[in-house]
Amino acid sequence: MYKNSIRFLALTSIFWLFGISGCSPNVENTTQGYADTGSTRAEARATGKATLTVLYVAADGFAYRNEDHELDGLTIDIMRDFVSWFERYHATQVELNFVAEENWQTFYQRIVNAQGGVFGLGNVTITEARKAELQFSPPYLDNVAVLITNADTAELASWEEFPETFAGLRPLAFAGTLHEQRIQRLRDEYQPSADIELVTSNPDILSLVANDGYFSYIDAYNYWRAVEQGVALQHHPIANEIGETFGIIMPHNNDWSVLLTAFFAAESGYRNTERYQALLKHHLGAELAATLEEARRQNSAAE
Repeated sequence: MYKNSIRFLALTSIFWLFGISGCSPNVENTTQGYADTGSTRAEARATGKATLTVLYVAADGFAYRNEDHELDGLTIDIMRDFVSWFERYHATQVELNFVAEENWQTFYQRIVNAQGGVFGLGNVTITEARKAELQFSPPYLDNVAVLITNADTAELASWEEFPETFAGLRPLAFAGTLHEQRIQRLRDEYQPSADIELVTSNPDILSLVANDGYFSYIDAYNYWRAVEQGVALQHHPIANEIGETFGIIMPHNNDWSVLLTAFFAAESGYRNTERYQALLKHHLGAELAATLEEARRQNSAAE
């Protein structure tokens, strides 16, 4: 179904950025027994002001430095829109304190351990298992997961051809993600004796797949950006998976979550507004935005 559209589509080699926030991070090193903190809604109600801590993993299109070296991106703008919406209806001044985290797994655990008004932007797939560990906003994006190999590999025409087409290729996965589970299923089915190599960044996935004889799953926007940048990859549309959605994550003790849910529901749904659609196209490009919105329509139809 996606064979033609996803060829235009999807990839982004995540660029890890290091010094990000213009403010002093309201955060301590969790490995030393401290937790990231932010103002609670109750504190904001009492004082008329709040500082919300927003951890993020830098990703092209989602959280990045623009040409003016300013923090920008789809998820960054969504958080700023949330604050603007909130301030219109409440006598509270809110400051967003953006804090970069390079490692995705560390980022995730920091949100689990955080206290109060702390939010996480890392394209985290909403799952029931993760809901036991933290809170999610309503979805801000529908994802397409794509199977990739180097450009010299023939496109997989049927699953029966997997052993021959993928002969000599080794399984590779982003540790701790749903993509790791996908690669485990393929390994178990077609290469039961193979060891899965694990990495912790999308640039590693893209480089190893393009150059060193691996196959892996990656998010469509990562694939799209990589191809735009000249990375030699083969996409296998037969293995596309839809149905995932990304949410903003929060610790269970974050009492702003109800307000964030209300923000997404306002004005017939934030994702239906011209503002959201414009941000999607601006940050991700019109073709990728159209593909991801098509995945959203298919997911909605399947519910």
